[in-house]
Amino acid sequence: MIEAQQFYIAPTVAGRIQQRSLTIGLAGLVLCLVGAIFRPAQFLQSYLFAYLFTLGLALGSMAILMLQYLTDGDWGVVTRRILESAMRTLPWLAVGFLPVALGVRALYVWARPAQDAGLDYRTEYLNVTFFIVRAVIYFAIWLAMARLLDKSSLEQDRNGGFLWLRRLRRLSGPGLVIYAVTITFAAYDWVMSLNPEWYSTILGLLIIGGQALSGMSFVIVVAALLATRGPMAGVLQPRHFHDLGKLLLAFVMIWAYLSFSQLLIIWAGNLPQEIAFYTPRMQSSWRWIGALLIVLHFALPFLLLLSRDLKRRAGTLAAVAGLALVMRVIDLFWLVAPEFRRQGLTIDWFDPLTVIGLCGVWLAIFIHELKERPLLPLRDPHLARALGPGEQYAIDRI
Repeated sequence: MIEAQQFYIAPTVAGRIQQRSLTIGLAGLVLCLVGAIFRPAQFLQSYLFAYLFTLGLALGSMAILMLQYLTDGDWGVVTRRILESAMRTLPWLAVGFLPVALGVRALYVWARPAQDAGLDYRTEYLNVTFFIVRAVIYFAIWLAMARLLDKSSLEQDRNGGFLWLRRLRRLSGPGLVIYAVTITFAAYDWVMSLNPEWYSTILGLLIIGGQALSGMSFVIVVAALLATRGPMAGVLQPRHFHDLGKLLLAFVMIWAYLSFSQLLIIWAGNLPQEIAFYTPRMQSSWRWIGALLIVLHFALPFLLLLSRDLKRRAGTLAAVAGLALVMRVIDLFWLVAPEFRRQGLTIDWFDPLTVIGLCGVWLAIFIHELKERPLLPLRDPHLARALGPGEQYAIDRI
């Protein structure tokens, strides 16, 4: 088993990708920090949606990991290390929230003095101190959940058997509920309160659906890359990608359903407090971003993922997943940026640079975590079923 652990390690190309990602990411962040000296407000606006994207990769992966423990699908056994590695980046993402916490008054109108904001939006809920306290609570909960899941997975690696698998299942049920509740409140705090005159009871679910879509898309891209070379070339099979593709299709449909439901309910109600979100997005050049989301975030992936053959081809499925990741960035940009640029669609150089910087550093941290452990949970009792007889025989002979 020790030899098997040494065999199922990340390929050497992962180290090269890690170095390049870290170099590009740090260069992007350094340029952003230099620019922030002269334009701090614009930096924070761009940083917010880029940060929400990277946070969604980690939290979405954690949610999918818990979902897999509850459903016990073969797809989750062979991709578990990818999900766990993404989840273990959460401590770094907690540090990454500091610019938002420090720049809260530049981002949120309710955090400014009444004479600066025009109206006094401050309440018992919307105030800077409680905003920071809630953020600390969210991250404490997420980090505790990740720690419990990771510790139990480590114990399963050491001892094997069903005991730790049952514990992981018991953790995952309440964990998904806690995740949903905390993400809902975080969505209200970090996105919806950008416009304190607007509210939506669906936004929390929409963010959850987006994070699940981000996490699944990222898993597919990484799995497809690992499947091109040893040791995972014989592990990740077309049937696994078929299952991952079906889940990706499901998450695309969930995101589209929630997005349309929010629009339909708010637009039909036509109430000033609710419609304030869509007015700048539908009556200015921002509407072209909305049209792009309809076509590339839903219609095209939906039509492509209906094909069974496409879902079984790792490279083609990864291309669709890569498109979904790009559209997740654009969707979060569409959620955040119009609150600061109500005159119409404008793209600042901070916008792509913060995405490149944060994603580059995050990807380097992810690869570091991926290299720390074998690419398969070798003591999982369901591994033989997930691999099939051929690859399991190879593992037994190592």
